[in-house]
Amino acid sequence: MQFGYTILYVPDVKASLAFYQAAFGFPTRFLSEGAEFGELETGSTRLAFCSRALLEQMGKTPQAPDADRPCSEIALCTADVPAALERAVAAGATLKQAAQTMSWGQTVAYVADPDGFLIELCTPMG
Repeated sequence: MQFGYTILYVPDVKASLAFYQAAFGFPTRFLSEGAEFGELETGSTRLAFCSRALLEQMGKTPQAPDADRPCSEIALCTADVPAALERAVAAGATLKQAAQTMSWGQTVAYVADPDGFLIELCTPMG
């Protein structure tokens, strides 16, 4: 078995794809004809977006995320956390925690995307 992708439920798939491209440089891999589903090129595991409206049509009740009370996070690894943080905030992310060097040596910062998903920007673990 292989982990294939994570799907975030968002109000506007196109807007989410545009934000992640501007903030983190991920190009769009796929966008459905009705713009209800899209994926980014993020390496071997993809980040995908599905409209909350489509989930509701399927009988589900998707909830909006709350970056101040997260139940999960997306971690994006980079050698230059401060530069990634600056780019993300310039693209519309909300700063949640400035870059800090943790006791285990990793540099970590947090932002929230425009939909409220918590994103960790971090240096790779050795």
